[in-house]
Formats: sequence, structure tokens, C-alpha cells
Amino acid sequence: MQPIKVLVVDDSIVFRELLVQNLSRDPAIRVVASAKDPFEARDAILKYQPDVMTLDIELPRMNGIDFLRKLMPQYPLRVVVISSLSDKVFDAMGAGAVDFVAKPAVANRKQLEEFVRNELLVKVKIASTARIGNLKKGVIPREQQHLSAKKNNLIVAIGASTGGTEAIFSVVKDYGTDIPGIVCVQHMPPGFTGMYAKRLNDQCRIRVKEAETGDRVLPGHMLIAPGGDRHMHLVKVGDSYQVEVKAGPKVNGHCPSVEVLFESVAKAAGPDAVGIILTGMGGDGAKGLLSMRKAGARTIGQDESTCVVYGMPKVAYDLGAVEYQEKLSDIAGRTYALLNRM
Repeated sequence: MQPIKVLVVDDSIVFRELLVQNLSRDPAIRVVASAKDPFEARDAILKYQPDVMTLDIELPRMNGIDFLRKLMPQYPLRVVVISSLSDKVFDAMGAGAVDFVAKPAVANRKQLEEFVRNELLVKVKIASTARIGNLKKGVIPREQQHLSAKKNNLIVAIGASTGGTEAIFSVVKDYGTDIPGIVCVQHMPPGFTGMYAKRLNDQCRIRVKEAETGDRVLPGHMLIAPGGDRHMHLVKVGDSYQVEVKAGPKVNGHCPSVEVLFESVAKAAGPDAVGIILTGMGGDGAKGLLSMRKAGARTIGQDESTCVVYGMPKVAYDLGAVEYQEKLSDIAGRTYALLNRM
């Protein structure tokens, strides 16, 4: 198997060389070039044809987001963004980046090496398998965007990983304020989930916030599990639903885990739920979605042709957890169709 050809783009010569040295230690990686700005990067792309590019956002002469917007239509490339804590990372995802990692704060050499080994290497390897150009945003017919009658105590649960920030937006932008309460896990570093929730809240008709223990799950609202070391659980309190966000060990390598959320939805909501599993590496959430289906919930999986990484939805489909497999642009419409039968 050929090693993954990687181009490293960062304006800091110290950080750039640390990335090159530590990525190169993995036999599955071959760093073919490094660049300090988009102009050097463009030349390196044409010369070396890398499989994956790591890209800082703050760069001289042209920022990383503008570079992506110019690059991707002409030369689609798998890109992992290395970002400080900023909502600009979501602009980069919207411009075509596959995934991102949080740039470590001022740290010693050992911590930077751990960052490359434990975070960046994983993202680069996942990105090398990603399908690029699969995030075309579809529009569903207006007549599908409403409930035929008011439904009480229904829940929509969504789980995603690699490629999920844009996939989730593509789905929920087509939900109206009549949609039942939504609970969502998107694998993301700490600090970014709050910014992501605000971004969705500003761009969608529904209201979106980062979840806190005790938050009620209300129609027309979505709660996103905070990134970090806590899982989100759905609980039923009387005739309504709330979430609990509490510490716990990683499940399927993740915290928060889609598995934990879906299992709690199966227990709390049973047949009064729709579960949706979107693009992502691995199998997090697949067994939980199966538990939901066995409890009577309706389930949807994103199809292979529109996934950035057809991992989580494939595992769920192979387990028999997916009732309907849909293109990304059709998932909102299918959600409403299922809710109207409940």
C-alpha cells in the first residue's frame, strides 16, 4: 500500500517543521512538501499532487479560507484544517475542508508531538479515505416541510462525525419550527460546539444551542452535545423530555458518543423517535440506532454517494439499523414523511 502523500501548510516555521517531522515518523505517511503560504502551497500541489493537505487558517498573502474557495472548484483536495478556537473553522468546512483539529495552545515540544500523534495523524488518515465534493446542498419541495398535524412527545436524534458539520446543516436548514425537538451529537473538539450551535442558530429557522443538563427538548429547537469529556443523554420527565450532560468514559473512542445518545433515546422515547445517522468514520451510533429501531423508532441513514466518509451509516446499514437510506438532500423530506405517519 502506498503511503499517504501529505502537504503541510503553516506560516510558522517552527510549527511547520514539527508537523513535518512528527507526521513523517508514521510509515503510512510521506510528507512530500511544506509551504508557508497559499502561493507556495499552490505550486506544491501542482508539483507533488498530495493526497491530503494540512492547512492553517491564518496565513500571509491570503488566508486559508479564501485559498480553499479558490482551490477546491479547480483542484479538489482532501484538506484537514488546523485551527485555533475560532468559528472561522466552519467557513473552512463550508469551503470544502474534510475535517479540522484544534491547534494546541502554547505548548512544549512533547505536547506538540502528542497532538500530532493522537489527533492530527488520525484525522489525516481518515481524510485520505474521504470522498470530496459530496456536500452539495439540496433543496426539498416546500410542501414536505411541515407536519400534517401537531404531534406531541416526538424526538429527532442525529449523529455524525467526519463531514458532519456541513451534513447536519444541510439537513436542519430544511426543518421548520414545527419540527419536534432535536438532540444531536457531532464529534468535535471542546469549545467548538458552542460556536457551531450559534452558527446553526443564525442560519436556520430552528433554534439551536449547546446543551446543558436540564435543558428541555422543545419543538423547533435543537440541542448539540458539548465537545469534551461528557456524554449527552435523553431523559423523560413527566410528559416532556430533558437532557443530561454528564462525564463518562469514551465509547467507541468518542466522548460525547452518538451511541450513548441513541441508546438513551431508545430507552426514553421508544417508538416516538426518528434516528438519523450521517457521514463519519467508524461505527459510533450504529448499535444505538439498532436499539432505537428495535424499540419502534423510525431510522434514516445517509447513503454512500453523498457521504464524505461512508463509515457510521454503512455499519448501521449492515446491522439492519437503517430503515431508509437517503441522499443527504432527501433526509429532511424523509424525516417529515416519517413524522407524519407517527
